[in-house]
Amino acid sequence: MILISACLLGVNCRYDGCNNLWERAAELCATYRVLPLCPEQLGGLPTPRIPAEIQGGDGYAVLQGEARVLTQEGKDVSTAFLKGAKETLFLAKMQGVKTAILKEGSPSCGSKRIHDGTFSGTMCEGNGVTAALLKKNGIKVDSEKTFNCVEAATVTFCSSDFYFNKQ
Repeated sequence: MILISACLLGVNCRYDGCNNLWERAAELCATYRVLPLCPEQLGGLPTPRIPAEIQGGDGYAVLQGEARVLTQEGKDVSTAFLKGAKETLFLAKMQGVKTAILKEGSPSCGSKRIHDGTFSGTMCEGNGVTAALLKKNGIKVDSEKTFNCVEAATVTFCSSDFYFNKQ
């Protein structure tokens, strides 16, 4: 079972109500069992929603209470991002997920780069809140930019019927 950001599979769950359809998503769905999730929706945030970025660090700092996730309007949505990360981890563990492919750049899902917190479009090194929590719990996190299908051959599949498969 591979966890994939739902937006990469074409689900309109991005902050702006759109998706980030990834061209390799169909290939993965045809080959592997896929668990699509949107941590921000799992955290209770609506779609569409005001853009949010991490200020004061990255996802690891948010997990430690040293940074916050703020909307462009200045509202603190850290609690929703933490809840979404915890729910994602819970479902990933329940399904035996060993690998996650998350949307790079997202304050939840970024695994190498996130926005710098200035809402200027500038990127910086760092992890989103969900990516950080999954990594802390031993789940391999890649992005749509770094995932290698050869790595997926080592994924342990579970027998649950809770998966997404386009046919």
